[in-house]
Amino acid sequence: MHEADHGDIEAASEHAYRTLCGFLASRPQRHMLRVWNYLHAINAGEGDAERYRHFCVGRARGLAAFDIERYPAATAIGHRDEPGLLQVYALCSVQPGEAFENPRQVSAWRYPRQYGPTPPSFARAMKLPNAGVAISGTAAVVGHDSQHLHDVAAQVSETCLNLQALLEASGSRDFDDATPLKIYLRHAQDADAVQAALAERLDPRVPRIVLLGDICRSELLVEIDGWANLPRGRDPEA
Repeated sequence: MHEADHGDIEAASEHAYRTLCGFLASRPQRHMLRVWNYLHAINAGEGDAERYRHFCVGRARGLAAFDIERYPAATAIGHRDEPGLLQVYALCSVQPGEAFENPRQVSAWRYPRQYGPTPPSFARAMKLPNAGVAISGTAAVVGHDSQHLHDVAAQVSETCLNLQALLEASGSRDFDDATPLKIYLRHAQDADAVQAALAERLDPRVPRIVLLGDICRSELLVEIDGWANLPRGRDPEA
């Protein structure tokens, strides 16, 4: 949807989630497992005026209008395409999933006030009803603090430690040829350094795609999401 049709990013995100939740309430597949959010200029604005913080406020209002049993796994990335375009994609199911948090991180929905008036509404990972784990956008955050400012390789290494902690928390096997990952980069010129850092941390068989996009915190340079513990031979996004 377009923000201009609703007033601003906060109103548009509230409308998006009210619409999504209202639709799911009428469907057998009423359990929201995994969501992808793409908005333009995610870091524009200072302090509480930042667009991502306004998005979080609107999302929380939209979710609060319905009886959401648990937050889904999620990613929020700033796209650089059409200004004002908000895109929300959701994977839903008849059966509920099992949400997981990262023992190395404060749960996003418990972030302190310094990160905005409304904390982000998502789980760090979601075990799917039949098989597989959906991993939320994961970055170099320990506790609730961003790590390794201005060092993209160190951020990749910290992010991989967080991913490994999620695997262990969810009882998943290590990443392999059946567990695709998406790597979002703030700066295109960091691609080689990121690929080299990933080569030190990941099995070379792990499918991965590198995409250009802005991370929800302006000091973060890379974010990774994807899948774990999938049955081999299945594509979760087919």
